[in-house]
Amino acid sequence: MAKTTTKTAADAAPPAPGLALKPLYRQVRDTLIRRMVDGIWAPGEPLPSEMQLAAELGVSQGTVRKALDEMAAENLVVRRQGRGTFVGRHDEDRILFQFFKLVADDGERRFPESRPLSLTRGKASAAERSALELGPNARVVRIRRLRAFDETPLICETLTLPDALFPGLGDTPIPNNLYGLYASRYGVTVARAREKLKAVAATGEDAVHLGVPEGTPALLIDRLALSLEGTPVEWRVSLCLTNGFHYLADLT
Repeated sequence: MAKTTTKTAADAAPPAPGLALKPLYRQVRDTLIRRMVDGIWAPGEPLPSEMQLAAELGVSQGTVRKALDEMAAENLVVRRQGRGTFVGRHDEDRILFQFFKLVADDGERRFPESRPLSLTRGKASAAERSALELGPNARVVRIRRLRAFDETPLICETLTLPDALFPGLGDTPIPNNLYGLYASRYGVTVARAREKLKAVAATGEDAVHLGVPEGTPALLIDRLALSLEGTPVEWRVSLCLTNGFHYLADLT
């Protein structure tokens, strides 16, 4: 059940410089996202009705609806006919269509199985500090894992996370659905990601784990995952075999 919220002094205070330049529905959206970041509404919980939110925030119901429409388009909330609006959660269906873009050539979309190869901690390298916007003495968690379809290796990937955000990660088995773990255990919701793609040749340990000869053509996906606040929370580099698969992105 959603937690009851009341107006705070911060809600009623004049907007910060530059905020007043935003359309009103965008200011409402930012307020709602702030509450999600603060844990007032957890993943999967229902939000108050549009009428309740409008009365609380002192705006029209149409303004609230426009803010929620934008959040729904960003997969931050889910609208359920006759039931209301719920905070989005990272179940496998959402990840499959929002974040996992490899699709079988016959059009079938499936979530791959994952097998952890290693988990280590250490001082962040210069590249890791740059990608994750970390300080000079920051430490990171590095996860190596192999992902497969029907036990056929498809992806070998390295994930780097700020250690300060994910204390104790690895104390229990690493699940297939990492984004769900980030949200449920650490309160870190991945809202969006930026990806860079490049054609490369499989080499070294990646080729061994994927069971292909060195030099086999592969697709390198370099992804930076961002939280609701726009903070980098995961840097993931995935080497993908594309024999029988392709990368599919919907452009709108």
